[in-house]
Amino acid sequence: MERKQRDFLWIPTFAVLVAFAVPWPLWGVDLIVAGLPVWVWWHIAWLGLCALLFTRFVRSGAWERGMGLHASSSAAAERATDPIGRGDEP
Repeated sequence: MERKQRDFLWIPTFAVLVAFAVPWPLWGVDLIVAGLPVWVWWHIAWLGLCALLFTRFVRSGAWERGMGLHASSSAAAERATDPIGRGDEP
């Protein structure tokens, strides 16, 4: 039950990521940093943060649980049904 509650924390997390994907706090700011507008740096940092959080989301198994899949049991079942010989071997 605790794991499901933690899974639901991903919903507001992704809502915040979507809300701040557009650099609305920087609207009207003409500041240039290292030759690029500051809103470009915002996007670079935001994409890095999104990649990090998406990695954590995938590793947590929340997607599989939300879709009704059991990552650990499906991986074990897949290994059990895989034939020993692969590729061109009969």
